[in-house]
Amino acid sequence: MRRVMASAPVEEAPAPVAGEPRADRPKLRTEFAFELPRGYVDDEGKVHHSGVMRLATARDELIPLRDDRVRENSAFLTVVLLARVVTRIGDITDVHAGIIENLFASDLAFLQDMYRRINSEGHTRAGVACPECGHSFVVDVAGGRLGES
Repeated sequence: MRRVMASAPVEEAPAPVAGEPRADRPKLRTEFAFELPRGYVDDEGKVHHSGVMRLATARDELIPLRDDRVRENSAFLTVVLLARVVTRIGDITDVHAGIIENLFASDLAFLQDMYRRINSEGHTRAGVACPECGHSFVVDVAGGRLGES
């Protein structure tokens, strides 16, 4: 015996109208807060931990290539690029190459990784596993104060 199933008519979603945001697309996040592992120590000895990094533009990646410091030493590219996209470290809103140069190496590595994550992957989350039980979970590597989620 052969069964034939009747299907209900399929409703198609309306086509998006030009200029209107799609309802299923999350809002674009362009700024990402972070907590430096060690912190930037300013000239007065104050330690700054929190900061903000914005998404990079094509211009942010192209302009440093014309910088004489980068032409002389390609390793300086990271410093110039981070100085363009880090908009605040603690109370400091005028973040420039001199500030990035004076970060501790662990903080520089943290910002490099964060830059890669937000500009390549679009987020600051990373999958990790508990070394004792092996349970896998996701953490936000941008950090935060203890007790915050």
